[in-house]
Amino acid sequence: MTWHSRTSTTTTTPAARGTGRRAGRAVCAGGRRARPFLLVLLLGLTLNSCAGPASSAALPRATKSGESAARAAAPEPRSSAVPFAGASSVGVLIDSQGEHFCTASVVSSSKGNIIATAAHCLQDAGGDPAYEPGELEFAPGFTGQGKGRYPYGRWKVGSVHLDERWTEDAEDADAADYAFLTLAPDARGRQVQQVVGAATPDWSSAPDRRVTVVGYPNKQHNPGNRPIACTTDTRPDPDLPRMLLMECAGFWEGTSGGPWLADYRDAKHQGRLIGVLSGGDTDSESTAALFDDRTREVYEEAAGS
Repeated sequence: MTWHSRTSTTTTTPAARGTGRRAGRAVCAGGRRARPFLLVLLLGLTLNSCAGPASSAALPRATKSGESAARAAAPEPRSSAVPFAGASSVGVLIDSQGEHFCTASVVSSSKGNIIATAAHCLQDAGGDPAYEPGELEFAPGFTGQGKGRYPYGRWKVGSVHLDERWTEDAEDADAADYAFLTLAPDARGRQVQQVVGAATPDWSSAPDRRVTVVGYPNKQHNPGNRPIACTTDTRPDPDLPRMLLMECAGFWEGTSGGPWLADYRDAKHQGRLIGVLSGGDTDSESTAALFDDRTREVYEEAAGS
């Protein structure tokens, strides 16, 4: 089991869990990161606010007419999230205690074994890993209801791949709040993508898109442990370069890492993954790092591992 950061030449083995705070970048297990310009104020109020593609080849951009057709078939925009059952490839991360935290989703790859989530779900920027890969599992389609709790099983994490801007806490670390994890096959030798499908990553999306965002709020806001989703329009975040901003209520702690799917239509037409949920000032305002060529490098490292 190994941890990786882009262009890193060494393997780091985490010695202990870490959930430390850093001014400007507080992280809670399964939580959403507060945006920097409000964090000082938030920390002043409370010091303990945590509550609990088929290949790596270049992808063609959708044509204008193609985007229009997909948008016409997509769900209508909303101002608040609703219960969701439209993508079995979206699920939760599970720790060694069997508790779920953060949201993750399957990303199309040649081996069919990659999921995407937020980097801060795994470690603080510049901090130590909070989990060893062997301690983590992914449960796609998680419902939390009786025998349907893990309808597609639990898949063991084999490796974690992070952008070095995040591991080194660079000035632009916010734009690198994403992670790609590889999964081991199940007992029948199947890869997760064979079982639940996947969304195609898009490394060159425009920031103004209509997206469907999926996530699993923590139990206090989601007793049934069911996913929620919101279809809405994104725009560039005026405060954080290379970040997307959306406004839709209901994205509480636990939704971090949730996929932002452009041109989503239904479970069989999941569209393109352009980012994962990173943080926000409130449950109704959320941000994501827009996937780009640097994101692709981390993904390709995972795909080649």
